[in-house]
Amino acid sequence: MSIKADCHLHSSFSGDSQAPMPEMIDKGLTLGLETMCFTEHNDFDYPRTEEGPGTIFLLNTDSYLYDVLRCRAKYEGKMRILFGVELGLQPHLADRNEDFISAYDFDFVIGSTHLCKGMDPYYPEYFEKFSSEEEAIRAYFAETLENLKCHDDYDVLGHLDYIVRVAPTKDKNYSYDKYKDAIDPILELLVQQGKGLELNTGSFRYGLRQPHPCTDVLRRYHELGGEIITVGTDAHKPQDVGSYLDLASEILQLCGFKYYTIYEKRSPEYHKL
Repeated sequence: MSIKADCHLHSSFSGDSQAPMPEMIDKGLTLGLETMCFTEHNDFDYPRTEEGPGTIFLLNTDSYLYDVLRCRAKYEGKMRILFGVELGLQPHLADRNEDFISAYDFDFVIGSTHLCKGMDPYYPEYFEKFSSEEEAIRAYFAETLENLKCHDDYDVLGHLDYIVRVAPTKDKNYSYDKYKDAIDPILELLVQQGKGLELNTGSFRYGLRQPHPCTDVLRRYHELGGEIITVGTDAHKPQDVGSYLDLASEILQLCGFKYYTIYEKRSPEYHKL
């Protein structure tokens, strides 16, 4: 395995995971990982759903940090454990998110679009608000671009085409060429602002043919001068830690990348693929 780091992980501190942090780390050790970065969810103003209140994705950051420090002591010399967060971006939350990030010494901040117009595409009701699947996907990309224009205190954009994971036809009717007019401005802004892009392998667990974002988007980011690529599995269970990292390495090399990136203390390290 040429990629020795999994930089998108959720434990029981995320509202959609019940996995104890040590169990996630133990699985990483069996795979030969050297670095694991937990990126627990924090989504302010997440809407109430049938599954729970809007507070489901509010992070108890102090308790989370305590467990990270405890695990660092337990696994010292065996695993580098990094303190990250996956921040739910919405245009009106820029100041609130910045205050939150500045209050803690995070190693790594993923900025992700989980909501579009206040709705989570995970729920079918989102797509029912639009006249077509394409319109719904384009609205998501437009929201992502607006989020990046409003936010600056993040390191990489998470799972750029996440919406395809939950779309009615998944990636059957999706391609970079079809949406490049909506995707290119996002990539151009990332490069302009010196921000990175995440390769997220969680897509494969949802039956998609390619990672998030798809290969053509990764290749385009590289063509535009983008060099910062982090890799994560988006694992919420121990059995998913480290999944498809070898495939991720192959994809990145095919797209022209020679290095992948790990953030520690908000500073990028480059590791050869």
